[in-house]
Amino acid sequence: MRWRRLDEPGSEDAHVEQSSDGWCLAGQVDVQDSGVSAALRYRIDCDRDWRTRFAVIEGVSGGQRIHFDLAARDGLWTRDGRPLPELSGALDIDLGFTPATNTLPIRRLGLAVGETATVKSAWLRFPELRLEVLEQTYTREAERVYRYVADVDGAPFIARLDTDSYGRVLSYENLWEADVGAI
Repeated sequence: MRWRRLDEPGSEDAHVEQSSDGWCLAGQVDVQDSGVSAALRYRIDCDRDWRTRFAVIEGVSGGQRIHFDLAARDGLWTRDGRPLPELSGALDIDLGFTPATNTLPIRRLGLAVGETATVKSAWLRFPELRLEVLEQTYTREAERVYRYVADVDGAPFIARLDTDSYGRVLSYENLWEADVGAI
C-alpha cells in the first residue's frame, strides 16, 4: 500500500505478507510531525492470530539514528532483550507514525458490525519515539468502517478508519489517505 499524510508532509509504502507461521507487516515512512522530520523503516512479525511477536524500527528522526528491537510473548515485552514491564498486557504494536499498524488489532479482533473491543497496545509515540501502553477502543460501525478511540494525555483522540475488505486502512480521518491505485 501507499499512503500520503494529509495534515503534514509525509508518505509511506508498506506491505503485508503471510509467512509459514503468521504475518509480516513492513514499511518505509518519510514524515514530518511537530517540526521533526523522519525517515523510518519497520518490520513487524505477528503470529497467525495477528498478535505481535517481533518489531524492528530503525532510521533517522530529528537528525538522530534510532533503532528499536522489540519482542513480545503473551503480553510480555523486551527491548534488546531487556524486559519492559511498563508494556505488560499489550498484544499489539502501534507505531504512531503509520496507519498500517491499525490493521493488526482490526484483523486480530475480527469484530462483527456493531461490536466494540478495547485493547492495550505498545505505542511507539511519534515524534517523541517513546514506548508506552495505550488503551484503544475499536468499534466496527459498518462493514468497512471502524471508530478508533484512545485516551492521549488525558484527552480523547477519536478517528474514523475506513478499510478495505482485508482490514487495511484506506483512510485515517484527517491524517492519512491511501493511494488506491497502489494497493
